[in-house]
Parts: sequence; C-alpha cells; structure tokens
Amino acid sequence: MEQEQNLNPERERPTHLRSDLHLPRRFWHMSAGLTVAWVYGQFLAHQEAVYIIGGVSSLVYILEQIRINYPDLTKRSHFINFSLLRAEEELKESSALPFIMGLLLTILSFPKPVALASIMILALGDPLSAIVGIKYGTHRLASGKSLEGSGAFFVACFFAVMLIFDQGPFGARLALAFWHAALMTLFEQVPLRLDDNLTIPITSAFILWPLSIFFEVPIP
Repeated sequence: MEQEQNLNPERERPTHLRSDLHLPRRFWHMSAGLTVAWVYGQFLAHQEAVYIIGGVSSLVYILEQIRINYPDLTKRSHFINFSLLRAEEELKESSALPFIMGLLLTILSFPKPVALASIMILALGDPLSAIVGIKYGTHRLASGKSLEGSGAFFVACFFAVMLIFDQGPFGARLALAFWHAALMTLFEQVPLRLDDNLTIPITSAFILWPLSIFFEVPIP
C-alpha cells in the first residue's frame, strides 16, 4: 500500500506530449467544436451565442487559474490530467483557453455561416490532421508536417465549406471549397508561435468571407 501511495503523485501528473496520438484529447476537441457549431447553427441567434460563449470563456479562464495556482485541488483529477492535458500544460494555461477564445472571436466577428464553417474546420481539421499525420505520416513537407496530415486537413476544410455553403451554383461552391481548403492548408504550414486553436478559425473566416463574394456564392 505504501509503495502504491508513493507512485500516485507521478501517476497523477499529465504525461502526454504534443507528438503523442492522445486520442481522448483529440476526440474531446472534435466533440466540443462540433457541439458548439450544432447548437449555434440550430438554436442560437448571433447575440445569444456571443453571450453564452463569452460566459463560458470567463468560466474557463477562472478554472484555468485555479488549476494552475492551486494544484492540490486538481492534481487528483485523473480525467483532466490523463485525457485532456499535455505535460507541457501542467503549470501553464492549456489550449482550452485559446480554443474557446477562438470560438468567441469567430462568432463575434463574422456572419453566422462563415463562423459555422470555420468552427467545423477547427473541430475536424486540426485533430484529424494530427491523428493522420502521427499515425500514417511518412512524407515530410518543408514545414515538418506530413503530407498525409495536411491532406486530411484539406479534406476537412473542403467538406465543411461544401456542407455549410449549400446554396448557389455547384461549380461556384466547388471552387470556393477548393480554394479555401488550399489556402488554409498552405496557412497551416506557416510556423507561427500562436496557438492554432486561435489562428485556424479566425484565419479561415477571414479567407472564406471574401472568397464567397469573389465566387458569388450566397451566404445562407
């Protein structure tokens, strides 16, 4: 019993690295983003979504500060430590904060369909590219990312836009989805020091909105 107690402190600490598959975290990322997109798309007006996501952002920030500054209160939370956190996030803010801020700023700043497509790209493209890249990536690009992972990101971007922008000529929608996916995949190769949970949805929306005007695809 004494030996088990001595081992517990190490077991309670997050151990996953950025290069790990870490599937619970990837699936949590997907489910959280898709849930926000679905609820916003089906039930909430723009102002309601801003209020709700703004409130959640404040709550996430407070919880993050409690986790960092009072580790004794959270060190026994095995689900958080093993399923959601990386080792590098043990003593600093996790990606949950830029994730929720990325959602808030995207919803606040862009038309609803543009925001929905960009949130879906964050929810699907980011984790799918990581999963495919880590598990199947063999061909490395100049950025260090894998061709396979970047291909998964492209596909996620393409289908998210085709799903949300469902009005207008099919050829124009196809061109919009293709060029948006291509530009976003190129952007993903840029080695920014900013969290991609923040940069992906905002950049996606910045690209998607003018492209939809250029290709004359109506915003639903």
